[in-house]
Amino acid sequence: MAFRNCRWELLAASLALTLALIHLVDANSEGDALYALRRSLSDPDHVLQSWDPTLVNPCTWFHVTCNQDSRVTRVDLGNSNLSGHLAAELGKLEHLQYLELYKNNIEGTIPSELGNLKNLISLDLYNNNLTGKIPSSLGKLKSLVFLRLNDNRLTGPIPRELTKISSLKVVDVSNNDLCGTIPTEGPFSHLPLQNFENNSRLEGPELIGLASYDTNCN
Repeated sequence: MAFRNCRWELLAASLALTLALIHLVDANSEGDALYALRRSLSDPDHVLQSWDPTLVNPCTWFHVTCNQDSRVTRVDLGNSNLSGHLAAELGKLEHLQYLELYKNNIEGTIPSELGNLKNLISLDLYNNNLTGKIPSSLGKLKSLVFLRLNDNRLTGPIPRELTKISSLKVVDVSNNDLCGTIPTEGPFSHLPLQNFENNSRLEGPELIGLASYDTNCN
C-alpha cells in the first residue's frame, strides 16, 4: 500500500512539473514575441527599458499587464514617441485583449498575423504612419469591440470580413487614403459617417446590389 501511495505521489509530482514547464514555455514565448516588438521599434524615451528577455516572463515589464495565469492581456504603449514597425510576432500573444499603440510614429504595414489574436477586444493603432491595406485577417477577431485605425496612410478597401464581427461597436478609419465604398452590413449599419471621412477615394455608403464595393479602388 505504501509503495502504491508513493507511486501516485510521484505521478502527481511529475504531472505538476510538466504543467509548470508548459506554463513556463508559454510565458517565455510571449516574452519573445514582445521582445521582437521592442527590437522592431526605436525608443528614444526608453519606455521599453524594463523589457528584459532574461526574465522568466514579461509580467513585470512596464506597460504590460498579465492575468492571474501570467498570460499577457494588455500592451499599453500609446503616445510613447515610438517609431519603427510592428512585429509579426505580436500574433503569438493569444491571450491579448488590448493592443494600444496609438499616437506614435510607427510605419510599415499592419501584420496579417494580428488576426490570430482571438481574444482581442481593442486594437488602437490610430495617429501613426501606417501604410498598406487593412488586413482581411482582422475579420477573424470575433471578440473585437474597438477598431481605431484613423489618422494613418492606409490604402485599399475596407475588408468586408469586418462586417461579420458582431461584437464591433466602434470602427474609425477616418483620415487615411482608403477607397471603394463604405460597408453597411452588420455592425457598420450603426456607425457614424464621420468615422470614414477624409478618405478622398472612399465612396458610399454602399448600395447593395447597385455598385461594386471596390469601385475606383486598387
